[in-house]
Amino acid sequence: MPFSDFAGNPETIHRLREMLSRNRFPHAVILSGARGSGKYTLALMLARTMNCLEQPVTDGLPDFCGHCSNCTRIAQSGDLDARFAEAVEARENLRDADKKETRLFVQTHPDLLIIPPDPPQLMIKVDQVRHVIETIYYRPAEARERVYVFASSAFMKEAANSLLKVLEEPPEFATIFLLAENAGELLPTIRSRSMTFNLSALPAPEIESRLAELRPDWNARQRALVARLSEGAVGRALSFDLESYIAARSHALITLKSALGSGDHTELFKITESYRSGAEGRAKIDNLLRTLYSLLEDLMFLQSAAPQLVRNTDVLGELKKMSEAADFAWVQRAAEGLGEVERGLRRNLLRSLSLDAFATALEPAS
Repeated sequence: MPFSDFAGNPETIHRLREMLSRNRFPHAVILSGARGSGKYTLALMLARTMNCLEQPVTDGLPDFCGHCSNCTRIAQSGDLDARFAEAVEARENLRDADKKETRLFVQTHPDLLIIPPDPPQLMIKVDQVRHVIETIYYRPAEARERVYVFASSAFMKEAANSLLKVLEEPPEFATIFLLAENAGELLPTIRSRSMTFNLSALPAPEIESRLAELRPDWNARQRALVARLSEGAVGRALSFDLESYIAARSHALITLKSALGSGDHTELFKITESYRSGAEGRAKIDNLLRTLYSLLEDLMFLQSAAPQLVRNTDVLGELKKMSEAADFAWVQRAAEGLGEVERGLRRNLLRSLSLDAFATALEPAS
């Protein structure tokens, strides 16, 4: 995929390529933007441009060929989820004594290192940063530039402090990319030693146009819904599991309707009983909670006389009826109640009971 195919943010892309053309590229770059906005894709595109063996130029700016050995091997890191799963599996196959000492990395090229958040905490750990420090001062083996990509801004405190040592005295032949949904999550001292570029959200019509080309299996109504639910992130839109979302939303609507009513909760109890323990149940309830938050936000938009901001447009009629039955204070209590549910799940409280308690606590007083 050339730069011309990157979705949105043309000014940011132009500025980054222009800095490459003038050999003025920063040693540390923060790419900030919503999940699915293309931060990781852009980091790999820039890594290929820095190290492409053919060094093509398009529109007067540096580009990458996509088929030389450096480009193809860097591109193999493109599916981060798959590479991450492989790294996790490889560690699981080690002896128990070695597992504790082994941190996760993704490396498909000797001069490109991806540093993902390390499970189970899913945070960047100090041993990962120490490995970066140990290798970054060696000159590239096959490329012109060593590239390090931190795929998350969730650093453990000691890890973040260790990274400062590299940012203060970086080698001239290495570039560090830090990916963050919100640059403010990083330490101010890290931000001050880096250059930040924000990837803004794409307009819904532009995402719909992309979906029409790349997801022909969805009809126009489905594309419009996903474009709004993806919140301007084309990557999230393309990977959106619409079937799972609709299923979770049907449960979320029943839960909120039950909370707004009173009396018979048979349907609610049937639903909440299906949220069992285990990894599958955890993923299911995470989807439900995200969907509940989405619906509550839409109710808030309706009560604020801003229906144009509603994302779940295909159930607008139901949302309007619910908005008439609730007030702003109820929506606020519901959001706070969801926070309590999340905290309870971290304490391993029974999932079905937590959801039942959430819904019944919000019932209007008789």
